[in-house]
Amino acid sequence: MADATAALSARSKVQAFLEAARAGDLDSVKKLVAALDEEGKGAAAVAAAVRDANKRTALHFAAREGRTDVCAFLIDQLGLPVDPKDDDGETPLIHATRQGHLHTAQYLLDHGANPSVATSLGATALHHAAGIGNIELMKLLLSKGVDVESESDAGTPLVWAAGHGQQDAVKLLLQHNAKPNTETDDGITPLLSAVAAGSLPCLEVLIQAGADPNIRAGGATPLHIAADSGNMEIIKCLLKAGGDPNTCDDDGLKPIQVAALRNNREVVELLLPLTSPISGASNWNVDGIIEYTLSKDVEEKVQVKEATPLKSASLPRPQLVEVSSDAKRRSLEAKSRGDDAFRRKDYLVAVDDYTQATELDPNDATVLSNRSLCWLRAGQAERALEDARACRALRPDWAKACYREGAALRLLQRFDEAANVFYEGVQLEPENKELVSAFREAVEAGRKFHGTDKPNPTR
Repeated sequence: MADATAALSARSKVQAFLEAARAGDLDSVKKLVAALDEEGKGAAAVAAAVRDANKRTALHFAAREGRTDVCAFLIDQLGLPVDPKDDDGETPLIHATRQGHLHTAQYLLDHGANPSVATSLGATALHHAAGIGNIELMKLLLSKGVDVESESDAGTPLVWAAGHGQQDAVKLLLQHNAKPNTETDDGITPLLSAVAAGSLPCLEVLIQAGADPNIRAGGATPLHIAADSGNMEIIKCLLKAGGDPNTCDDDGLKPIQVAALRNNREVVELLLPLTSPISGASNWNVDGIIEYTLSKDVEEKVQVKEATPLKSASLPRPQLVEVSSDAKRRSLEAKSRGDDAFRRKDYLVAVDDYTQATELDPNDATVLSNRSLCWLRAGQAERALEDARACRALRPDWAKACYREGAALRLLQRFDEAANVFYEGVQLEPENKELVSAFREAVEAGRKFHGTDKPNPTR
């Protein structure tokens, strides 16, 4: 191993060191950190300085994989700080928690990790523990005094738990005085999150705790959202809790009309006797309501020919960089490694490989598209959007680049922008059913759930 280590380039040693930490190969970690100390600065200083393209240290990689023995070596033997932040503001504790590694999280906390540190998007370790429903991890974090009402861009830990259908996590947070009606900046509450996730158990627990069944978000009530999805059990639960079937959303539609737009006869039939007659609907029966609602909606339906003009031509195109044949070859090799990691669903490793590829060949839009998808799968929508837009700048006539940008915008709940971008892709490839479907879904999502900013680009 010593001879092989000596033969590695400095960059290769860095990659091997981080990979050894990820794999839990403690012997290699020790040998590689010694090999990296070429200038005699000391193993601790060298190890602390080694970071990947996203500023993750060996401790991040070890914690993410639950390699507690490697974490112990890095902290106890080398004296590495326990709370370094990567580019997303995530600490090793957050990495360990997101993957459900209880013992690693316990070790980090016992050695001074701050459980209240939040990422750049405001999420703490408790948010992630609640999202995966790991009760033991949640109890551990709560015992350290973490604020149960800490706000991330996507809400409190209770919103995360409800949105992921984690009933036991919802119960535990409520027992620790989490507020069932706390709203995000977008007006989303835990109850709305549970309804959107289709989680009846979480919904029932929240209602019992006093959650408001008539809260509005984006102009719609929980009944509107449930009627749109057609979840009969959720609808019945909301009605029993006092959900108002006669409240109109911002488009002037009652829940029964939302169900009618979906041609969902079962939901329309359920809501019919509870809904006051609608002016203009002459036949107040299931068929009459569906026929009236659909005919009224015809003039508002999204027509491809009426949508906004194509914008891709106005995108700034970057200056292409001259790339040597050797750099292109090495870029393709890094891209191939990224493809392999993606197939293993190891998205963050794939990001590292794609980063190397794009550094070697900045002209390859495919690499940016692939990295955008990896960021999306890893839940990093802002980074996904940044790469998608860079990809479109390189290839403005590529429909897939439009799809990548629209998908990132959709994850960010910027539905109006997503609809516009998806439509630009449709103009490039009118027969692309995936793009057409994504376009209409974005419009529908904006109109039904976050419709306050006129998400329909044709209006």
